[in-house]
Amino acid sequence: MNRVLAHTGARYPIVQAPMGWIARSQLASAVCEAGGLGIIETSSGETEACKAEILKMRALTAAPFGVNLPIRFLKDDAMLRFICDSPVKFVTTSAGSPAKFIAPLKAAGIIVYHAVPTVETALKCVAAGVDGLVVEGAEGGGFKNPEEVSTLVLLQAIRRVTDVPMIAAGGIADGKGMAAAFAAGAEGVQMGTRFVSAAESPVHANYKQAIVDATETGTLFLNRKASPCIRALRTERTKAIAEAGLMPPDTFARILDLYFGGDMEAAVGLAGQTAGLIGEVKPVRAIIEETVAEFHAICGRMGALAGGGF
Repeated sequence: MNRVLAHTGARYPIVQAPMGWIARSQLASAVCEAGGLGIIETSSGETEACKAEILKMRALTAAPFGVNLPIRFLKDDAMLRFICDSPVKFVTTSAGSPAKFIAPLKAAGIIVYHAVPTVETALKCVAAGVDGLVVEGAEGGGFKNPEEVSTLVLLQAIRRVTDVPMIAAGGIADGKGMAAAFAAGAEGVQMGTRFVSAAESPVHANYKQAIVDATETGTLFLNRKASPCIRALRTERTKAIAEAGLMPPDTFARILDLYFGGDMEAAVGLAGQTAGLIGEVKPVRAIIEETVAEFHAICGRMGALAGGGF
C-alpha cells in the first residue's frame, strides 16, 4: 500500500508545494478536486489571511488538504494552535526543527512530514517522530540548502538509512520525473513550479509566461555566500544578485508586485529547474491526469523490462 496516500487521503500521491502567497485556496482547492493534495501556505506571515484561506477550503472542496508550517517564519504559536483545533489532518513542517511541533500536532491526530535537504536532517527528524519526509533536492525553486544535492541522489541516500515514507520535491513536473522519484524510493511527489504556472494559479500571466519561456538553464542559484540560498528565474535582477553572491536586504520587498503585478524585475521570481520542462499553461486537472497517465505508462514499460533483457 502507498503510505503517502494512506497518510494524505488523496486519490493521487501528488502534492502541491506551499508557495508563499500563491498556495492559497484558489490553487489548493483545484489540486484537491483533481485528486492531488493541495497545501495552504503560512510562510507569507499573514496569519489571519491564511486562517481565512484554510476555512475557505471547506467551501471549495470536500477532499482532504494540508497546511505547511514554516517554523522559522512563524511569529508565534497562533497558527499551530489554530491548526490543532481545525479539521486539517496533514501538515508539512519546514525551515527549522519540528521537534516542538510534533507532540501537539500528533495529539490533535495530525500526520506530520518535515521537509529535509540532507541525510543528517532527515535522521534528526525521524528521531524526533515525524511520520514522513518531504525530500527537497537542489533543483527545486525557492529557499535551498547551500550544499546542492539533487533529488535523485538525496532520495537514495535517505532511503539507505530509514524506511519512512518520502515525498520527492525538486525536479518533478511530469510523469517521467514522478517515475524516476518512485524508482529512487519515493511514494509521492511534490510539484511547485508546475502548479505556479497552472491556469488556476493566482499569479500574474507574466510570471507564468516567464516559466513557460525558460530553458533548463533558466534559473539561478542565489545567495551562495550566505544561507539560505534561493533558486529563482534568470532575470536582470537575479543575474546581478548571482554575480554579487549575496542578496540585498530589499530582495523580497516588492515580491507581490512580481507575483500579482507582473513586474518580473520587482523581486526574484522563485522557480525550479523544471521551468525548462514546462511548455504551456495548463489547467490543474490536465497537469495531474497527464502526470498520472505518463507515470503508469512508464512503470508498465519498466515492468516489462523486469521480465529479462533490455
